[in-house]
Amino acid sequence: MRLVVAEKPSLARAIAAAIPGPHRRSQHHIECATGDIVAWCAGHVLEMAPPEDYSAALATWALDTLPVIPRQWRHRIAAPELVASLRRLLARAERVVHAGDPDREGQLLVDEVLLHLGWRGPTERLLVTDLSPAAIARALEALEPNERYHPLYESALARQRADWLYGLNLTRLYTLRGRLAGYRGVVSVGRVQTPVLGLIVRRDREIEAFVPKPFYGVTVTLRSAAGAEFEATWAVGKDEHGDKLDAEGRLLDRELARTVASRVAGTLGCVADHEATERSEQPPLPHSLASLQVEAGRQLGLSAARTLELAQRLYERQLVTYPRSDCAYLPAAQRGQARGVLDAVREHAPMLVEACGAADLHRCGRVWDDSRVTAHHAIVPTANTAAVCGLDATDRSLYELVARRYVQQFLPPFEYLQTRAEIRLANEIFVARGRRTLALGWRAFEPVASTSDTAEKGDDDAAEDTALPPLDVGDRLLCRSGRLVEKRTQPPKPFTDATLIQAMCNIGRFLADPKARKVLADTDGIGTPATRASIIERLFDREYVERRTGKQIRSTAVGRALIDALPPTATTPDMTAAWELGLRLINDRQLGLERFLGAIGDQLAELVARGKAAGPLVLPQVLQTTAAPRKASKRAGRLQKAARRPRRAAAPVGKVERS
Repeated sequence: MRLVVAEKPSLARAIAAAIPGPHRRSQHHIECATGDIVAWCAGHVLEMAPPEDYSAALATWALDTLPVIPRQWRHRIAAPELVASLRRLLARAERVVHAGDPDREGQLLVDEVLLHLGWRGPTERLLVTDLSPAAIARALEALEPNERYHPLYESALARQRADWLYGLNLTRLYTLRGRLAGYRGVVSVGRVQTPVLGLIVRRDREIEAFVPKPFYGVTVTLRSAAGAEFEATWAVGKDEHGDKLDAEGRLLDRELARTVASRVAGTLGCVADHEATERSEQPPLPHSLASLQVEAGRQLGLSAARTLELAQRLYERQLVTYPRSDCAYLPAAQRGQARGVLDAVREHAPMLVEACGAADLHRCGRVWDDSRVTAHHAIVPTANTAAVCGLDATDRSLYELVARRYVQQFLPPFEYLQTRAEIRLANEIFVARGRRTLALGWRAFEPVASTSDTAEKGDDDAAEDTALPPLDVGDRLLCRSGRLVEKRTQPPKPFTDATLIQAMCNIGRFLADPKARKVLADTDGIGTPATRASIIERLFDREYVERRTGKQIRSTAVGRALIDALPPTATTPDMTAAWELGLRLINDRQLGLERFLGAIGDQLAELVARGKAAGPLVLPQVLQTTAAPRKASKRAGRLQKAARRPRRAAAPVGKVERS
């Protein structure tokens, strides 16, 4: 008998539907006519054992028991009946198919059960990224040895254990130090959530401390011999006026700008240099989860958690492929499904019918790259054309975001003529830039950007065509007017769901150590595609952050007090980003599990020793008014329900919630 072990019941049902029937459904498994049995887990049926399972003395929080570092790790069975059923099925099985989700956590979730139950027989890996029966049938024909994914399991195990060690020890340490000063609540510290909160708090304080400074420029209106008018801006010479520029090259001398504007008005100048270059812009790649969350935040106003919830729902209805993907590329073999996928897009996204009609299936762009595909590929529509009931307008809008990116891979590039001219006026250089569209290509089917959308992306993305008139070097031009332009420096923008997800993905630019920035430039940031949204939601649940003025995420007094109470090591991304690099090295077989955890243990011992030596921790009164994190919000509950993984309320005394 072949036993397929899926990560959750919904996946098990989809797998069984791809295996010839009839099927017989039992409480914990499905028997197929082929003799195969499809069983399932239900999230993590094995939980990390709490400290008291290692020693009764650890049930009581005390500084002298820290750090807590188990020598032999233990589990608690969260679903005894389910585990007992799997044990009975494994006793009958000749081979097992691991059908966890195709990511780090999915690998761990099934592997840990098989190891716990002592399975030593042959095991194959099923990677399901598309829940349609045809796609699953193809995946069942392409099983791989599960041993190939053992490093992925080890990296997930390393993450799980390191988070347990870090969260438990530092939460107990700072809570106990607070109690020495009279504080009665729990100071929750997480490996990822706390640095993310630190990013928000520091950004808010930068905004509040920001003092706008004026800077100046000169814009001139020029007329060609043919009567065409256009504008150019003064290129302030660094050699002549470097002492009047700030570090970003902005002119701080108002009188100098006024003098130049007055001096050039009415003068004749000439074109000193002129360039015209035809350029093309390929369509954006299909979505990964992070890019989908960013785009949904900008265009639809959805939070990262809500985006994941909806993407999961579309996946379970077999409309899109696996949503927790960190990849934006597609395997070359997937091109063979393109016609069927476009037919499905026509059915489910009427707004894209015209784009599908313009698609050229012979076009082979950069997206089809097997070398860039990881355990899962980009999020794209499936070939499911069956009518789907129960989708609301938001579901369809998110589907449209996914589908548009896919259809664009078969559309021609956006082509434009980019021009740049240097004009000499009264011994000063002015620069004019222009762009003229030659062919819209894929951009013909882009949605119209809203004002807030373009403001978030930046002026360059919002700019329309500003074509320059025909110019040649040596052409004479009349400066009809020159005007002083006064501007003021702008504070950094508050985080939104979209920009916070981007920050977590591109964490390198927030690192203090230049060497670490260079090393981590190519990593996936902090958190994972599957956890980033829930990490952000957890900050809301604990009232460390709140939403203000639309999409803005701002820190509360509670969140700021927590960051102020912790050492920089716990509130900056340097350490957690380095951990993510270590996990990647484990997955690449370049670092061992025990060596990684040994380094974590050494680091914790040092942090705990410093904390003990520091004595009582006096916390601001605002933090003392929140004795414990509040229970998970309905928003977070929806997310976890969509993920089909059990969620507990925020960690009570004695337990630590993973980051």
